[in-house]
Amino acid sequence: MAKVKSLADLKRIKEELQSKMDLREKSNNPEGLVQIKVAMATCGIASGAKEVMDFLIDVTAKRGIQAVVTQTGCMGYCYAEPTIEVKLPGKEPIVFGDVDTKKADEIVEKYIKNGELVDGIIPVNYKTIDN
Repeated sequence: MAKVKSLADLKRIKEELQSKMDLREKSNNPEGLVQIKVAMATCGIASGAKEVMDFLIDVTAKRGIQAVVTQTGCMGYCYAEPTIEVKLPGKEPIVFGDVDTKKADEIVEKYIKNGELVDGIIPVNYKTIDN
């Protein structure tokens, strides 16, 4: 974080942080935003999920992507940690595995911004009770 050298710097930093918190916590329409969930169970944290989450929060804000980045518990994919679930508005969620900051950047650039699928998708291998 940059050093605060004046009252104006402090106000600018406060406004930046406040806008990020407003988007994450007070969104009236989260379904209309990109939703990214980072698995932050013990295995995810040990594999680097915290760094991935911090990266995703920063990169979506810097690139002007309206996204809600949150943490979640275990997704059951310990072998593929860190894992993230990305849900674009109006689409089914997709889970990506083995996500580091480089892979997260690729997911943001290709999937979130352009709708292109990228390697690392964990396929759904179960059936719901309704089927």
